[in-house]
Amino acid sequence: MTDIRQRKKDHVELTITEGTQYSLSSGFDGYYFNHNALPEVDIDEVSIEATLLGRTFSFPLFISSMTGGYADSGPVNAIIAEFCEANNLPFGVGSQRAMLEDKSLTKTFSVVREKAPNAFICSNIGGVQLIDGFSKDKIKVLINSIEANAVIVHLNPLQELMQPEGDRNFKGVLNGIEQLVKDSDIPVIVKETGAGISKYVAKRLLNAGVEVLDVAGAGGTSWAKVENYRSSNKNPNHSFNDWGISTVECLRQISSLQWERSFGLIASGGIRSAHDIAKALCLGANFTACAQPVIKAISESGLEGVQHFFDQWSNDLKIILTLLGCSSVSELNSSHLLEKTA
Repeated sequence: MTDIRQRKKDHVELTITEGTQYSLSSGFDGYYFNHNALPEVDIDEVSIEATLLGRTFSFPLFISSMTGGYADSGPVNAIIAEFCEANNLPFGVGSQRAMLEDKSLTKTFSVVREKAPNAFICSNIGGVQLIDGFSKDKIKVLINSIEANAVIVHLNPLQELMQPEGDRNFKGVLNGIEQLVKDSDIPVIVKETGAGISKYVAKRLLNAGVEVLDVAGAGGTSWAKVENYRSSNKNPNHSFNDWGISTVECLRQISSLQWERSFGLIASGGIRSAHDIAKALCLGANFTACAQPVIKAISESGLEGVQHFFDQWSNDLKIILTLLGCSSVSELNSSHLLEKTA
């Protein structure tokens, strides 16, 4: 158990360093906005609200799962919860696997509901933990510990294979997800951890009943790099540091499925500005997500730091919408983007 706690702590500390970011681009830099010189929009009337799973939020940004499972994560989770409560943003806790194995860690997760009684909060468990079944009792523990509004299943085969103590068997994850959907009373979200979700995989997940997909494409934090840079990894394999599908390519592949069925599509993986958020929404995402900028802001300046960057992003998104002649984020579409030529 000590190993799991240290691993979680290493993960958070390493993700805020530039060396663990993908060299591969998320793809957003391949586009620029189709400027509207006659916008006919009053910026004071522009709405940056967005809807996910039937709930309206103040801004199209989900604070992604990252922290939990070691003693020092409680204060970080508390700050994230307080921030999301104040700004009406959804967020997810880190993997609750450690909590299931050591009940003393429950407080590092349950603190989020104490700090955010009205927020939209998601539980989190790894897909590998669903192999061979995940009991209804365990589901209750996950959900009840934070009074969760949804459950996130994270897929991370690349990370696991780069991790010395990682899992090696991924047979049965899809069946586990399908059973979780049947057994859970709240929606199930599936996300990658940075290597992306293809159209083929998206179809299989949607057929299993998953309501929201978070593509988590390549271009942000490389979890292969994170694992390779951990001091305890004596045999790093850097040839997979940039493995993955870029976030933009994931959106290109999956957004076409929205013509066939209804589901939520979250874009994450390299979301580092309001410009990235707007481009993702233009490319078919309903919502966006990030973790690294939030953790970095908190590590540097606490609650004040994360609030400052969020206020900047909110203001920038309003300016972007105005310059595109849009009064709300729902009006964004591919016509507002121009692809850069070589």
